[in-house]
Amino acid sequence: MTEIAKTFGDALYDLARDEGLTQEILSQLQVLAEAFAAEKSFTTLLAAPSVPKEERCRILDESFRDRVHIYVLNFLKILTEKGYIRQFSGCCRAFRDRYNEDNGILPVRAVTASEIPQTLKDRLEQKLRDVTGKAVDMTYAIDPDCIGGIRLDMDGTRLDGTVRHQLDGIRAALKSTVL
Repeated sequence: MTEIAKTFGDALYDLARDEGLTQEILSQLQVLAEAFAAEKSFTTLLAAPSVPKEERCRILDESFRDRVHIYVLNFLKILTEKGYIRQFSGCCRAFRDRYNEDNGILPVRAVTASEIPQTLKDRLEQKLRDVTGKAVDMTYAIDPDCIGGIRLDMDGTRLDGTVRHQLDGIRAALKSTVL
């Protein structure tokens, strides 16, 4: 995330927190981020210098007025007017990071070679809550290259207990062995 995205995302978060709207605005930002990712041409249009700023803001008004909170709409307009609309996803990430921090939420990504049963997911989430003392926001991904085991990415730390990681370690040890 860029410094611009962090600055703008933090500013929106501060406003939302002061107004008691963090949950509502976070939800709307997540939906918009997904929509913008799916329709990259919309972001391209909003960033196009050949389209006057007034026209781009009118497009935002027609698209989102009465569908999102006025703060979110005005935020999109500011990013568009300043030429930073391509930073929107980073702004959303900065907002979500602040929200998670303020609410004691630890986002964790678990990667396994195949789908794991719900009972194991529940036990993993409970163990992480017990160890960290935080609410855990888990996302799961499947990567057959893991071969087996699990990799956890959380709070800038990777805990890799996959078979692939262990095999890579053995391979590295063998390469450095002098015969």
